[in-house]
Amino acid sequence: MEQRRILVTGGLGLIGHNIVARLEQQGHVVVITDTCTTYGIIPQAEIDHLVGERRKRIRGEYFHRVDVADAGGVDWLIRHYEIDTVIHTASFPRQKVVNSDPVVGSRVMSEGLLNLLEAAKRHSVQRFVYISSSMVYGDFADGVREHHDCRPQGQYGIMKLAGEWLVRDYTRSCGLPHTIIRPSAVYGPLDVEDRVVSRYLLTAMRGGVLRVNGPNETLDFTYVDDVAQGIALAALSGSAVNNTYNVTRGHSRSLLEAAQLIVQIVGTGTIEIGTRDQDFPSRGALNIDAARTDFDFFPTVDIEEGFQAYHEWLTDSVYWAKKTV
Repeated sequence: MEQRRILVTGGLGLIGHNIVARLEQQGHVVVITDTCTTYGIIPQAEIDHLVGERRKRIRGEYFHRVDVADAGGVDWLIRHYEIDTVIHTASFPRQKVVNSDPVVGSRVMSEGLLNLLEAAKRHSVQRFVYISSSMVYGDFADGVREHHDCRPQGQYGIMKLAGEWLVRDYTRSCGLPHTIIRPSAVYGPLDVEDRVVSRYLLTAMRGGVLRVNGPNETLDFTYVDDVAQGIALAALSGSAVNNTYNVTRGHSRSLLEAAQLIVQIVGTGTIEIGTRDQDFPSRGALNIDAARTDFDFFPTVDIEEGFQAYHEWLTDSVYWAKKTV
């Protein structure tokens, strides 16, 4: 395989560091930028611990704390390292975080994206991979395909969809090749606590109450190893040029089913049923046939295996052991 020079923004994030590890193992030159931010809501000690553990999993020879909102810094990275591929994972990670400060969220998700696109155009980047979200669809049932109408609800989904349109417009206007990826409900070891699977697991481990807001609401829970593999495959595939892909497990499970499985795995915890959170759309499984066909994306981890692996990692973690006493 031809060696590539790849910039991964958000390369020390949950998804980002797993992508970096795969690309390094394949012999590519990987440059990382990540501000290691708390997003204003995650404890600094938690971020410091997770970033430290994530760095142990990669070589990370070329790491910089350049904010994507810093146009000059972004331009220097792409020019200095002669980057040919950008994988843009840096983002405010979900709706709750953007809702808490949409202006700052826009600075990263919109201004930062434009800085990267401009630098990619100036320095003739060969592929721009934009990590979007299943939230761009809004409400959807099982089997949604990439051409489905997008009707996002809330600032996060709206900004992600606007980002997709910006990326496509740079392809139209200056020929910058792109690939757009839409993951969903990613979880796994080295994630922050403030996500649904992490929160359910740690709450159960503390013997607490798992609050299920809408027992029949479903998510396409996707193990982080699977999504990282899909993104790496897409970034290097000639068949993925100028296309958009769902990269998920392709199987929806209800929030109640997820909570019940976690209580079973952990052996403690109780479940309390609440009403659906109206700030989030109703979502199902995404159709991943296009990713299967174009770059052999075959995810393998169902929640029975993924939740178990995540629980075992949390149990073995000295940091989290102190947080679950």
